[in-house]
Amino acid sequence: MSRVGAKRIAIASDHAGFELKSYLIALLESQGYRVEDYGTHSTEATDYPHLCAAAARAVRDAKADVGIVLGGSGQGEQIAANKVRGIRAALCNDLWLAEMARSHNDANVLSMGGRVVTPELAEQIVKKFLETPFEGGRHARRVGQLTDIEAEEAAHHES
Repeated sequence: MSRVGAKRIAIASDHAGFELKSYLIALLESQGYRVEDYGTHSTEATDYPHLCAAAARAVRDAKADVGIVLGGSGQGEQIAANKVRGIRAALCNDLWLAEMARSHNDANVLSMGGRVVTPELAEQIVKKFLETPFEGGRHARRVGQLTDIEAEEAAHHES
């Protein structure tokens, strides 16, 4: 599914990403996006895995078109989102990575570090992520291979 035209966004952060998340929510809502906030709701120290997984599940379950997860670096948040089957979360702390994540990998969750990017750069990254279409072609074959690996791992753990 293309992220181009996405209108429903699931968003989550830990305490280190809270301020950036608040900035992005206000920005995205002012642009007509429907944003569902999966927490955290303050700068008080908190663990991120369950929050990021909740946002990722919203994407998986088609309650959101795309997800955004934020933390200090964005690394752990990306890992947490990627634990949800069907999610392709990408850490994109610059514009080129956001473009490649979408055009080559059909990423459906964007991760960024609130201690890495400025709000202005984050705004540009989100715009690039939302506006870049998936190229398909040879990249579709590779994304399909990733999906196959995911299914193989799930089957292995179920047996």
